[in-house]
Amino acid sequence: MTADPIAARSASADPGAPNRSYREVTDSRGRVYRVGETDRDILGHSRKFMVYLPWTAMMAISVFEYAYGSAEDTLSHAHGWTQSNTFWILSVWVFFQAGIAFPAGWLREKGILTARKAMYLGAGMCLAGFLALSHLSDVLLAILGFGVVGGIGSGLVYATCINMVGKWFPERRGARTGFVNGGFAYGSLPFIFIFNYAFDTANYHRVLDLIGCYVMIVVLSSAFFFKDPPKNWWPADIDPLTFSGTGKSAASLAKNPPAVKQYTPKEAIRTGVLPLMWITLVMTAGVSIFGISFQVDFAKEVGFGPLVAASSMGIMAVINGIGRAVVGLVFVIVVLGLAQFGVIWAGEVKSEWLFLFFAFLSGFGGGAFYPMFAALTPDYFGENYNATNYGLVYSGKLISGLFGGGLGSMVVAAWGYNGAYALAGGISMVAAAIALLLKQPGRSTDMSLTPDPQPTG
Repeated sequence: MTADPIAARSASADPGAPNRSYREVTDSRGRVYRVGETDRDILGHSRKFMVYLPWTAMMAISVFEYAYGSAEDTLSHAHGWTQSNTFWILSVWVFFQAGIAFPAGWLREKGILTARKAMYLGAGMCLAGFLALSHLSDVLLAILGFGVVGGIGSGLVYATCINMVGKWFPERRGARTGFVNGGFAYGSLPFIFIFNYAFDTANYHRVLDLIGCYVMIVVLSSAFFFKDPPKNWWPADIDPLTFSGTGKSAASLAKNPPAVKQYTPKEAIRTGVLPLMWITLVMTAGVSIFGISFQVDFAKEVGFGPLVAASSMGIMAVINGIGRAVVGLVFVIVVLGLAQFGVIWAGEVKSEWLFLFFAFLSGFGGGAFYPMFAALTPDYFGENYNATNYGLVYSGKLISGLFGGGLGSMVVAAWGYNGAYALAGGISMVAAAIALLLKQPGRSTDMSLTPDPQPTG
């Protein structure tokens, strides 16, 4: 691979960095890399903080999704809601949490909404969501407060955190994206046990209000230090043309090179790969959300005690988070599907240990695919439009929320838990088959450094 002439730029070309110089390197496909500046030049400290801070914020907002199912019984009794009411509230939350990703990404890339402002706004809306869940007994108002406002707020935090990691680690996104995304699951663990053992109609106002304040404070504290790197930024210690340099990153890049160009959202859609990713995420996330929503209730239905019910959800949340750093998209989707059939078996034979084991597998499968999609999106389409491209892929979750939560409750009512879990397992297997069709646009399947010819049209 050869380079076009290198353009060296001084501080005057970069008003935001008066004491730094950089150069832009263009590869044979026209992709531009901005090199010469270290993370410490830009931030004043290591870019590792741009992993730990988003991870902390993701830990805080995880209580919205992963602990909600454990609070469902108390919420129903406190507000006079049916089970269907409570899970439609969760479905609306999922819809807006996922749906805000694309418009938020577009606003960020247009410079209208900075990462820090997105986090500040999200923090306030997260607090409002929990206050609504605590004090509004009218189902429609609760849907508006927790589902819409809380969903948008947590979605702003989620999308900003995921994209922050991808921008600061363009050469090694996978493990770091998985680590940050994992916080969105296992951060809920203490709240799962709080909702199962220390949450009742006598104290639900106080508990929910305090959780809302906790989420807001953690997100605000993390957001204060958020800062995006310059566009096209690339680590100074790795040659973007040959991927030679120091450390393991260069060797990894040689085997798994970055996107051949910076795809705009329209270009990404036209490759056909992004729509396939969207469909796969819709199906897989629907199965995952179904498990999150109904695992505790199913455990109680088959006669398992409250400790097993709470522990199964806790195991699912922890392994869901840990599993987010594991590689192998098709594998984890298959595991997720098999786990649904395993849950049926465990319930049939009344085995608590089997139930916990398949909760483990379901958490692993249901957690690993999210960061894989988050890492695949910039790997396939580049970093410059990642906020909108990943927003498009992640928007599939808004459809999944309807299937996994609200419609899932209807299937349970009509077919029972066994029928619903069997359907979920079948959907996951179809998603695994679709995932086999995914490949990096514009590059040979052997993943060599030489790209395929540029497609026309």
